[in-house]
Amino acid sequence: MMQSFEHRIARVLPGSIAEELELEPGDVLLSVNGHEIEDIFDYQYFTNEEYLTVLVRRPDGEEWELEIEKEFEEDLGIEFENSLMDDYRSCRNKCVFCFIDQMPPGMRDTLYFKDDDSRLSFLQGNYVTLTNMSDHDIDRIIQYHLGPINISFHTTNPELRCRMLHNRFAGEVFPKIRRLADAGIELNGQIVLCRGINDGEELERSIRDMTAYLPSLRSVSVVPVGLSKYRDGLYPLEPFEPGDAGQVIDQIEAWQRRLYPEHGIHFVHASDEWYLLAGRPLPEEERYDGYPQLENGVGMLRLLHEEVRQALDEEGAFSAGKSSAGEALRTVSIATGRLAAPFIRKLGALVTERHPRLAVQVFEITNEFFGESITVSGLITAQDLIRQLKGKALGSRLLLPCNMLRSGEQVFLDDLTVADVETALQIEIRIVESGGYDFVRALTEA
Repeated sequence: MMQSFEHRIARVLPGSIAEELELEPGDVLLSVNGHEIEDIFDYQYFTNEEYLTVLVRRPDGEEWELEIEKEFEEDLGIEFENSLMDDYRSCRNKCVFCFIDQMPPGMRDTLYFKDDDSRLSFLQGNYVTLTNMSDHDIDRIIQYHLGPINISFHTTNPELRCRMLHNRFAGEVFPKIRRLADAGIELNGQIVLCRGINDGEELERSIRDMTAYLPSLRSVSVVPVGLSKYRDGLYPLEPFEPGDAGQVIDQIEAWQRRLYPEHGIHFVHASDEWYLLAGRPLPEEERYDGYPQLENGVGMLRLLHEEVRQALDEEGAFSAGKSSAGEALRTVSIATGRLAAPFIRKLGALVTERHPRLAVQVFEITNEFFGESITVSGLITAQDLIRQLKGKALGSRLLLPCNMLRSGEQVFLDDLTVADVETALQIEIRIVESGGYDFVRALTEA
């Protein structure tokens, strides 16, 4: 029996075509131009046209066939109960490095959901293993020319990939990747590097194999595995040491020097963590190829540094925001992860050079919640902030990076809110977006 696709409307946007047609929440979309709608990709594709016939069923069972004339790509103004218009696809793998398996019990349910959905790769930038994708899924990506699709390679050795993902079919995805590349679908790749498993010669093999997907595969990031203290019963993994990080950087930069003259891009990139761990300066901006993997931690600190300098240059040495000699010294505090703290201190020093009456202090937060080996700011909880900053002289304001919070909300990983932390610390908190301009404004605004 063929599956029937029905999608219940959750909201009709004011002033939209849907409101003009008197559609309401609870109505069910059945088809567009005679096509059943499988998910959000079908919906967006078929509703782009200027002339539509939309079949809708009302709550009383009556069906309406609506003829619509509109501008090309004009939205109908409908939001559905499920934003994907289909069930989310969970990950079937049991990766040796999976961070979700390292989460403590008792956290909110959504933090334990492992997604492996190519549609979220396109819509939200998530990385997918392709292990649960059928030929039909690949056909639809090619038909709609969706991209970029972000792929978690981890290794191009099929046998090793099966072991790392704990999935005996994990090594069979490479023909699918070849189909996507041959169809010109834009791809990005990711390798989560595990010490003694897919590093060294295996990393060399993976980078070499992935160059065969150029130019469709436009970038590959190499990020170190994150290891929490909740690893009882899991595969024994060891953290990378500074010397290991230096070897990974050397290996990647050798490939960059080899590939750039031929392809005009550096292709494979080490995440910022490697440079911080090795104690090496970040690459210059040109080597990031336009920052295609910012959300994977590749080039975020270099971009922040460049934007801070630009913001200060535009502000000028005697901007309106600069304190005059007669004003009292003002202190602003920043809390961040242990790994990035030295870098953030340097940025704070750049700002105080232009604002000598401003003092910036940076607090390194040790991750007691997940374990001290977790050093990134995005995994810091409110309870660690409160415990380690309680009683400190924080000045007039505390700045926190936006990646500490659930996207679009004021909630930390442990479900405490920004207001909870403000109350506990008795300090005004400013959430700083990822850009350098916001960083400078947050420090210098009175």
